[in-house]
Amino acid sequence: MDNKSVVRRFYEGIVNTGDVSTISEIISDEYTEVMDGKRYPVGVKGAASHVLGVRNTYPDLHITIEQQISEGEWVVSCITARGTHQGEWIGIAPTHRQVVFTGVNVDRVVDGKIIEHGGAANLLGPLLEIGAIRVVGKE
Repeated sequence: MDNKSVVRRFYEGIVNTGDVSTISEIISDEYTEVMDGKRYPVGVKGAASHVLGVRNTYPDLHITIEQQISEGEWVVSCITARGTHQGEWIGIAPTHRQVVFTGVNVDRVVDGKIIEHGGAANLLGPLLEIGAIRVVGKE
C-alpha cells in the first residue's frame, strides 16, 4: 500500500468511523504528534485516545480528503472536516451546532505505518460557528 493510501485509510477508516480496533495496523508504536514545534510521543494508545476524544466531542465527524501530495515518507493532505459540537471542547459546553473547517495534515509514513503527524487547522471558523467567540466591531 502506498503512503497516501495508508493516510487515507487512517482518516476514512478510523477517524471517520471512530473504530480504533485496527489502529495498530496503521499507527506506529513510535507515533508522535507535532504541535507548535514540540514533539509529543503518544504511541498507538495515545492516537486511539485522541480519535475517541474527538469523536466524543463531534460524534458525526467526517473528514474529506480534498487533495494529497506525497514525497518520500511524507504525505500532505488538504482536508475539510464537518461535525456537530455535541461534547465539551476546550472548555466550551456542547452547542449542538454543526461546524465545518479546513486543514492541512502532514503525516510521515515509515514501513507502512504513520509514525508522525502534524499540521494546521482553521479553528477560527468553528469557534465562531459555535458562538465561543464573536466579532466585536462598531455598533
